[in-house]
Amino acid sequence: MKPKILVTREVFDETLTFLGQHCEVESNQQDAAFDPETLARKLVDKDGVVCCLTDRMDAKLLERCLRLKVVANIAVGYNNIDLAACTARGVMATNTPEVLTDTTADLAFALMLATARRLTEAEAYIRAGQWHGWHLKQMLGVDVHHATLGIIGMGRIGRVIARRAQGFEMRVIYHDPVRLAADIEQRLKATYASKDELLAQADFVILQMPYMPQTHHLIGAAELKKMKPSAILINSTRGGIVDDAALVRALQDGTIRAAGLDTFEGEPKFNPEFLELKNVVLAPHVGSSTEATRRAMAMTAAKNLVAALTGGTPPNLLNPEARKN
Repeated sequence: MKPKILVTREVFDETLTFLGQHCEVESNQQDAAFDPETLARKLVDKDGVVCCLTDRMDAKLLERCLRLKVVANIAVGYNNIDLAACTARGVMATNTPEVLTDTTADLAFALMLATARRLTEAEAYIRAGQWHGWHLKQMLGVDVHHATLGIIGMGRIGRVIARRAQGFEMRVIYHDPVRLAADIEQRLKATYASKDELLAQADFVILQMPYMPQTHHLIGAAELKKMKPSAILINSTRGGIVDDAALVRALQDGTIRAAGLDTFEGEPKFNPEFLELKNVVLAPHVGSSTEATRRAMAMTAAKNLVAALTGGTPPNLLNPEARKN
């Protein structure tokens, strides 16, 4: 008998075909997000779940879903999963790293360029019929080339962003809890700095670390005041790392020049005051959203799940100790 699984959100046809070869699949192709009670009810008789960052996999849910053996997240981040609770119950949890690294780095760079050159503001200007001809001081932005880029979080995506920056001849400084080896720093042309040094020196600050209790409001009012008034902040990683209320105030009073945001606290809800600001570029958490990358993410999650349910070790297992429980 095939194991029974739930796919919580719409996925691609090839993903369902692959899963169907190994499992009895219930899928939510209507793509209406399940509330916690519905999700728990649907998982009571399931052996595995392919889920998204919108699905909270916590201890309360796991207590009701005793058959569950694997939680396969379609995301690299996994703050929607209570990893300790999964491990305690012998539930394997997996994510989808690697396949979205380049695409997410591209989006971070796109936000930086769009914010520096005021592209969303310029588009709104022309769509509103306000453009009546060229003049010298029109829509003045700032240069990305030869500027100082500060990257906070030098994991896979941060390193790719650093490589992209070489093409713009940027000076790259970075901060991370673990300093890179000297040969990697040399290859990336990146210099280590304390967080305060980075904030004080960078023309652009890109955040690229996971959300966890230690990174909650890593950038708040105090940190924003340490940045240059001409600096631009880019958050292309996770909501909650930035104190969004403090950022709104900093953008309103000119503490920093501008911001580019792909993630928000409490998303899909977000601080409505962002909409009143011209000096912010907003995107709806689309860092990995290209067709090729999203297809690869869904299939990676599916392969993780199948490996876990067929006696193998998932390639992207987050809690190997769960296999011992």
